[in-house]
Amino acid sequence: MSGMTIGLTMGAIMMVMLALRVHIGISMFLAGALGYVWASGWDPLLAYLKNAPYGRFSLYDLSVVPLFLLMGQFATHGGLSKALFRAGNAFIGHWRGGMAMAGVSACAGFGAICGSSLATAATMSHVVLPELKRHQYKPSLAAGSLAAGGTLGILIPPSVPLVIYAILAEQNIAKLFVAAFIPGVLAALGYMLVIAIVTRLDPAAGGPGTPKHSWAERMATLVDTWPVMLIFAVVIGGIYGGLFTPTEAASVGVIATGIAAWKSGGLKNGGLMECIYGTATGTGMMFLILLGADMLNAFMAVSQMPVEVAQWVEQMGFGPFTVLFAIILIYLLLGCVMDSLSMILLTIPIFLPIILGMDYYGLTHEEKAIWFGMVALVVMEIGLITPPVGMNVFIINSMAKDIPLATIFRGVLPFLCSDVLRILLLVAFPAISLIMLRWLA
Repeated sequence: MSGMTIGLTMGAIMMVMLALRVHIGISMFLAGALGYVWASGWDPLLAYLKNAPYGRFSLYDLSVVPLFLLMGQFATHGGLSKALFRAGNAFIGHWRGGMAMAGVSACAGFGAICGSSLATAATMSHVVLPELKRHQYKPSLAAGSLAAGGTLGILIPPSVPLVIYAILAEQNIAKLFVAAFIPGVLAALGYMLVIAIVTRLDPAAGGPGTPKHSWAERMATLVDTWPVMLIFAVVIGGIYGGLFTPTEAASVGVIATGIAAWKSGGLKNGGLMECIYGTATGTGMMFLILLGADMLNAFMAVSQMPVEVAQWVEQMGFGPFTVLFAIILIYLLLGCVMDSLSMILLTIPIFLPIILGMDYYGLTHEEKAIWFGMVALVVMEIGLITPPVGMNVFIINSMAKDIPLATIFRGVLPFLCSDVLRILLLVAFPAISLIMLRWLA
């Protein structure tokens, strides 16, 4: 039996397990182990399991994951989200829809020190949603803007999914962080533009604006956000400037956010243990998925399925952009049933070699890997707010049980239009992702 047949069979079995609500990490591990035995036998599987898990988890680059998660936990408990929202509201809260825009800008700022979309959505909805309700924003716009704004945590560096992609693609983490900066800013600006359009088409959606603040008041609120700006500058600037490795920069960020959380009183009454427990839980979940993905990828390597797929694509004579848009469509479909980390671990070993084997705008091997990473992560963002999974939507719904899921999904539709436009821009103009790298080179 061909490797392609075995691979497709194991893929179908994995999807059945997912439909039965088996954890994604366990599903990938079981499908990969069964396929490995089918293709090579028990002895090669046991030989692989003897060394591979230790080799993966002892990888130095992975130590950055729990550090970024702990940094996000400290930021959540340190009240930095409130300072970011107050600053944004002081500057643009008087605009039509300005408070919702301030919520998006706060999501972007919080994502820059958190690295997790789910944590960004949960934290900012707790801070911003009550204010939007109090100012009579329509539930669909209020919840939809925060669900979309929460997705910024996956793209704006430092981002845990970006770190995982860098490891899988064997790319420099610092370069991926720099490449993600402009797409992340474009995402935030696009969401704010959507809010402006929605509130102009339906003035009642935005509620009354807040009083205009003086410049003295604006500067005072901006000063309160200094920990965020300092942490972002130290972490990103230190990594790209060569002062720190990503792990060292994350350690510095943990210390800075920890001090901010301690000064605000966020570590009292068991707050420190909550941060440690949340970090341990998140790390364990990610590493279980990583172990499952490694097992599945080892099986695919043995079955030669990625090679057969690449040869099939080459034989069919598909153009580079036909292949790229087919991959984007697959990501959109997978996003309905998987989280972004699972998609990265499952698909990058298959899709990246195909992309690297084609010509896109004359880009180098490294530039194609970075550009594709940006495109893939933007598409994965969409999966966080699309049915039936839409994890950010469920998080917002858990924070505001009075807002039905259907209302929130309806509220995110205009933001999905912004995401689609951004994907097209990134595909058509790779310089959006690469210009800062070329400028800093």
